[in-house]
Amino acid sequence: MKALNYLAAFIGGIAIGGVAGILLAPEKGSDTRERIAEALRKRGIRLDRKEMDALVDDITEELQNVAAPEE
Repeated sequence: MKALNYLAAFIGGIAIGGVAGILLAPEKGSDTRERIAEALRKRGIRLDRKEMDALVDDITEELQNVAAPEE
């Protein structure tokens, strides 16, 4: 069971790191959003502009919480 927890934590870390890298990359926000939208479309997920903005805001908030956890 411990090994499964370590594996889940490792995969979660990779996912968070990947998202952080994409969101914090020195590109224009519109270019980054388009890259995210294209990646989602390839997986059969379609979002309109408003939904994409909400998704990016949610991810950004989660990353800020991970970077500066509340006490």
